[in-house]
Amino acid sequence: MTACAAPCGRRRYRQATAEQILTAAHPVIDQKMQRGTSIESPAVVQEYLRTKLAGYDYEVFPLLTLDNCHRLIEYIELFRGTIDRASVHPREVAREILRVNAAVIFAHNRPSENPEPSQADELITTRLKDALALPNRRTHIIVGGEKSTSWAERGLL
Repeated sequence: MTACAAPCGRRRYRQATAEQILTAAHPVIDQKMQRGTSIESPAVVQEYLRTKLAGYDYEVFPLLTLDNCHRLIEYIELFRGTIDRASVHPREVAREILRVNAAVIFAHNRPSENPEPSQADELITTRLKDALALPNRRTHIIVGGEKSTSWAERGLL
């Protein structure tokens, strides 16, 4: 809640909006999953990404880069799009991966809250898989509201 001026030195509060709460929560989310945090299961990543990407009304395409012990190196939002798409360029993804010499987890959110893969998701995932034919652990996670889909868990990567 946010404070408002009121007579007699009293404070009245307005209820915070969902956007204000999510904006304030981002530093807490980042503290929970800092560099060096061990990524022990897909569920841990999915929970982190659902929280991290909550409230966006546009698509983003972040990478989580990991060292060879599956510890977080960095969360990087590479691309930002519109309400229903983000342009993803495999060359830029490869550049980031090579810059940190890391394994990678791809992700993107769905403001529509539908985590099911689309044909466009399948196409870009295939392009990324082909462009990144490196011995890196990788997966693609789609976050839609409180739900998410892991391509690795479905055997698609």
